[in-house]
Order: sequence, then structure tokens, then C-alpha cells
Amino acid sequence: MRQLRIGVLDIVSRGPTRAWFPWIMNANMASIMPQAVAAWCQQEGHQVVFACYTGFEDLLKELPDDLDLIFLSTFTEAAQTAYALSNLFRSRGAITALGGPHARCFPHDARKYFDYVFGFTDRDTLKSVLDDCSQHRPYGMHVAAAQQPKALPGLRERWPFLELVMNKAPIIKIVPIIGSLGCPYTCSFCIDSTIPYQPLEFEVLKDDLRFLLTKYSRPGVVWHDPNFGVRFDGIMAAIEEADPKARIRHIAESSLSLLSEPHLQRLKRNGFQGLLPGVESWYDMGNKSKTGVRQGMEKVRQVSEHVNMLLRYIPYVQTNFVLGIDADEGPEPFELTKRFLDLTPGAFPGYSLLTAFGQAAPLNLEYQRAGRVLPFPFYFLNNNQAMNVKPKNYEWTKFYDHVIDLVGYTFSWRGIWRRLGGTAGVIPKWMNVVRAVSTEGWGRLRYYSEIRRRLDADPAFRPYFEQESTVLPQFYIDLVRKDLGPLWDWLPEGALYHDPYAYLKSQQERHGAVEHAAHAPSRNGYAKSSQKLPALELAAS
Repeated sequence: MRQLRIGVLDIVSRGPTRAWFPWIMNANMASIMPQAVAAWCQQEGHQVVFACYTGFEDLLKELPDDLDLIFLSTFTEAAQTAYALSNLFRSRGAITALGGPHARCFPHDARKYFDYVFGFTDRDTLKSVLDDCSQHRPYGMHVAAAQQPKALPGLRERWPFLELVMNKAPIIKIVPIIGSLGCPYTCSFCIDSTIPYQPLEFEVLKDDLRFLLTKYSRPGVVWHDPNFGVRFDGIMAAIEEADPKARIRHIAESSLSLLSEPHLQRLKRNGFQGLLPGVESWYDMGNKSKTGVRQGMEKVRQVSEHVNMLLRYIPYVQTNFVLGIDADEGPEPFELTKRFLDLTPGAFPGYSLLTAFGQAAPLNLEYQRAGRVLPFPFYFLNNNQAMNVKPKNYEWTKFYDHVIDLVGYTFSWRGIWRRLGGTAGVIPKWMNVVRAVSTEGWGRLRYYSEIRRRLDADPAFRPYFEQESTVLPQFYIDLVRKDLGPLWDWLPEGALYHDPYAYLKSQQERHGAVEHAAHAPSRNGYAKSSQKLPALELAAS
């Protein structure tokens, strides 16, 4: 076996940035699997160069130009960046591989630009690629384990790579840890809904936390579990044994159904500082919010009471909502969210526009069968810049009117002041204010207002949104070109476009079906446009 010179790149930012909030926080968004892949490659005897792109590095200089093989990991919003980088490194003679959420969600498209595209990845699956390490073009090889790995490299093994990332975090350093894979819930919109829940070894977890305490006196940890605390007593006992003095500060995403008051008391004793529960909708998703069949204002009151209880124990709480789901109709869902904000001033609301990420979730097949999926470039599929599912119960203009009204209400000075008063602690208060006045608050309000204006004023917008045309409005092309900078020239021709019905077609081919999605184009239908584009493309719990 020859020793390979391998690069591993974790793409956190989809493009260059000079904003100060990403400067503080982007390094803390690093993913675990790129570090695991780097550790496994090193253990197989190969030379590894690891990098994390936070938006402040020169990507054209971040990795050496003499690599044999490069692994890129990315969320879908950075897919165009990853595609451009693959093209660049292929021009230098490297074999390229893609992993991460985009590879799982859109493997059919990614295979056009990579030699290998990974689904579930364990060490044996990785080793098969290392042993082969050959070109697979023009259509790459899809490689996947039968299930999620049973174990991952611990923090000691990952630390040489993670430390490079932590050194980029100038003020706040938050280390990624994971205690479980999969999820016991079956939310049809979720990428983890079909993956069996699997706790990882508690002994490895305890060693991770003990090791971390040798590196920082008061470290921060963000749990990458899809749903933290499913086996609550077991994982909390492991945390308590590894850190009996509660020196570690924790942030976790969990469901309200797991966050009873006794659990919250225990979380507080063990240094938990932030929780991110999902509410999603006032008319659906009652299992995770522990509201059962309650809907509308009745659910608002119950969730508000529950979240206010969270805030008595945990200083920072973000409640997550999905806007535009099929259960919503008229102004009421948006007005109910306003009432929730009034009743729960300390919670920071995270809003996501309904987005179908390829084959991430079973529900996406229903959207594709109904012909409701729009071919927005991956760059805009970050839950807020584009909604790629045509709303079931709203006209586009009316939907954006409601969104603008809600976001404006949320991030008005009155809303910011009330959230400031409802939040305990200096850092949580600071985070809430900064997020409100940054691109996440005021920035999104400006962006949504511009989309709404163009739905009336730009003649290319309405036909595209109504699926009467597949010609991407120039507004979106200009945004990608500007943000990608020098990488725009490396984007492969056609890589700004994809077939949003590839998942449905693959299922039809697998089962020999003859059904056709309403309005679904031919396999290459969305790769055609009146514009001739140069080379480009890029791609996250």
C-alpha cells in the first residue's frame, strides 16, 4: 500500500466574509466527521493535511497543490464552493471525495463533480476508497456503509485536527462533542427520522470530557447529537463522573418532551448554558414539543409556559420554527408566533423557511410527486435565502408579506429590548442583541423585503417562483458570483443548476415505477438556461 498525501477540508462558510460575528463564531461551527476522517486516514498510515474554511482564509492557498486525494465536507449551502474546489484540485491531479450533509442529500448531483460521494461512512468504507483511490469520471462512485458507524474517534484522536480549528476562534472556543447518532422521533421532514437511535460508548464520552479539561480550564462544549438527552440518566451520569465540579459549559439541541423540570435542574447543576428546542409549528409536530394534539393558541400557551420554565434554569434558549409548512394557512400561524414572543420574551426565535434537501427526508418525496420543488441553486438552500417548496396554502407575495411582518416584529427595537430584559446573564444578552442586529435579524429582514419587491418589480421572478420558467433570475446569479469571488471561475459549467426531482426519479427507477411527477422536468431539464455560465458550485445538525 502506497502512502497517500491526503487533504481534508471542513467547509463551514460558503464564501469569504469579513463580518466580525462570523470572525468570532465560525470556527465554533466545525463538524466532527471531517476530523474523524482525518484521524482514520492517519491511522491507516497516510499523510494528512487538515483545514477548516471559516470564510477568512484564502481557499486557493489553504491546502497544498500536490495532494493525491482530498476529502471535502459541506452543507448544501456551500455545495457550489465544494464543486468549484473539486474542479480546481482535479486540475492539479488530485482525486476528490465529498462527504457531509450535501453528499447525503444530493448524491446524484454531487457525483457529477467528485470521484467519490459518501453516504454513511465508517472506517471500512473509508478504507475501501483509500485502497482504490482512482478516478471515477464523468460520474463518481457512491460509497456508503449499511448504517451509521458504531464508534467514532474520540477527542484525543481528533485533537491534532480540532486544535487547528480552535486556534482560529479568537474569543469564544466551543468544542464539538457527540454522544449519539440517529433519533427516536419520526418527523417526516427530518434527515435523522429514518435513522435508528444509537448511543455511543459512555466510556469514550467520559474520556473526551476529561481530556478536554486538560486543554482548557473552563471549556465550552456543543453537543452535535440530533436530539440530546434521549437516554438522559446515562449521559448525565457520564458527564457528572467526568466533570464532577461542573467546569464545562454545555450547549445542546433537544426536544421539549425531554426537558422536564427535574431534568432542567440536573442540566443546570452540570453547567448547561444553552438549549435549542424545536417547536416547528403551532398546528403540527406535537410529539417533540410534548403538546400532543393541542394546536393553535392552546399550544402557544403550553409551549410558552414550558420555555419560560427552561429560562429559569438555562440562560440561553433558542426556539426553532419552520415557516410555510403545509399545516399552516392564512395569517394565524404568524400571529400566533408573535403571541408566543410576547409571552416568552427571553427566548430567541430561530426561523427557517420550508426547504426540501433532496433525499434528506421522506416528506421530500411527497413534495416532488406533487411537482412543488423549485430548482433554486444549492447556494441559497440555507433555510432562509430561498424556500424551494411552493407553499400549499399561500401565494408567494402573501407568504413573504407574512414573513416580513413577523421578522420585523421579532427584531424591532421593542422586540430586542424585551428579549434583553427577559434574558439572564451578560453573554446571553449580548448574543441576543448581536444576532438581532446582524445578518440573522435585520439582514434577513432587508433580504426578504428585497425578494418581495422583486416579486412585483422583476419580470424574471414571478415566472421562476411559479414554475412557469426555469431561467434563474440574474439577481441570484450575481449574488453567487460576488460571494464566491475567485472560485466563480472554477465552477464547472452547469454546476449552478440541479435536477430537484432526482430523488423521485431514482426511487421510480429502483422500483420500476412509471408514475411521473406533475410538472417534473426531464433529467437534464433544469441544467438548461438562456445564460451561459462559467465554472462554479459549493455545499451542515
